[in-house]
Amino acid sequence: MKNFLILLFSIGITLCKAQSFQSLDTIKPPASYENIYNRPIFSDSLTSSFVIFIKKEVKKHKHVTHTEQVYILDGEGEMMVGDKKMKVKKGDIVLIPKNTFHSLKVTSQTPMKVLSVQSPQFDGKDRIMTE
Repeated sequence: MKNFLILLFSIGITLCKAQSFQSLDTIKPPASYENIYNRPIFSDSLTSSFVIFIKKEVKKHKHVTHTEQVYILDGEGEMMVGDKKMKVKKGDIVLIPKNTFHSLKVTSQTPMKVLSVQSPQFDGKDRIMTE
């Protein structure tokens, strides 16, 4: 029984240490950046999360082995996902299946701020650009 309680306690401590909290409102870009600023938030073998600031555009590309979920935190733009063109704004979520070309053009005066979650872990090796 004593060993079981020690095991249970150890698992509880591990789970508490593995969790983290970050307010997305506190994440800001540097004072100066060209077009895109990408801030990694979390990554493990199953997923990667980023807060991304975009001033102008994200050129057309796809991820061969990754699905991506983009949640718009601020700004407005026009997004292409496959053959579908859509207007996106704060509060919208866009689901991008793996191997699907997508792009973004910012239409707001302020940069777009998004939370991008990619599964599995993103290392940049499966990004294929067009144009």
